[in-house]
Amino acid sequence: MATGFFVLFDDIALLMDDVSAMSKVATKKTAGILGDDLAVNADKASGFASSRELPVLWAITKGSFMNKLIILPIAFLLSAFVPWLIVPILMLGGVYLAYEGVEKIYEYFVPHNNERKHINFEPMSKEEILEEEKGKIKSAIFTDFILSIEIIIIALSTVTDKTLAVQIMVVTFIAILATIGVYGIVALIVRMDDIGYKLVTMSNGEKTLLKGIGEFLVAALPKVIKSLTVIGTLAMLLVAGGIYVHNIHELHDLLHAVPSILGELLVGLWIGIIALIVVKLFSEIKEHFKN
Repeated sequence: MATGFFVLFDDIALLMDDVSAMSKVATKKTAGILGDDLAVNADKASGFASSRELPVLWAITKGSFMNKLIILPIAFLLSAFVPWLIVPILMLGGVYLAYEGVEKIYEYFVPHNNERKHINFEPMSKEEILEEEKGKIKSAIFTDFILSIEIIIIALSTVTDKTLAVQIMVVTFIAILATIGVYGIVALIVRMDDIGYKLVTMSNGEKTLLKGIGEFLVAALPKVIKSLTVIGTLAMLLVAGGIYVHNIHELHDLLHAVPSILGELLVGLWIGIIALIVVKLFSEIKEHFKN
């Protein structure tokens, strides 16, 4: 009986060593997409009233955990029974990310005419603010869903030759690490100014290092948020382009001489432009038949 227990513990130790080693490999492979995920989600979680930043971020974080809870079992089932379906799903997600990135660029250079006409200078009611907030949260959670698929599939691809137990533990670990790590850093970014004000207050008006750091954090936040908007847009295009470049061999060969980051950006842009044109045409046709 005692021997049986020692054998069991030995098997568990070997399994955990395997999980630990593969988790390191999977973390390295997903590091790039995690960086993109951070930029995109920091952009999505910004732009709210100071008192609403953490509640909104918590709502998005809970949504992200729910996304992982939905995606993980589906990913394991797809990997086991229909692995050929994974790439088409990734590509559909890539189209959405590319569309979102290009739409942001389009809206920056070509503001909607109806938005110009219906500018309301009256302050929004509490209900209107909460309704707008809900819409932004839904958009952030949906974008997180697409990025989560990419993270989980990349992590899964590193352990496809391992047992199901190792696959489940490694990919689940990466999914949890991604959510806690990304949204933890996002929380620090959006609260930079509050941390800065706190440090300034602690200095009691004296010129100290704390006051200097605090003033720097307060002044830096708007610039960080603006830069994250640009980085987040580029990240969506790069992730989308990367999905296609890495999964279509002809495309990979065609862009072989081009630096990978530029090739992925160009592909993401083209996919996004095509998707935007299709959506705009569909909207025009829909509007035409309405009238």
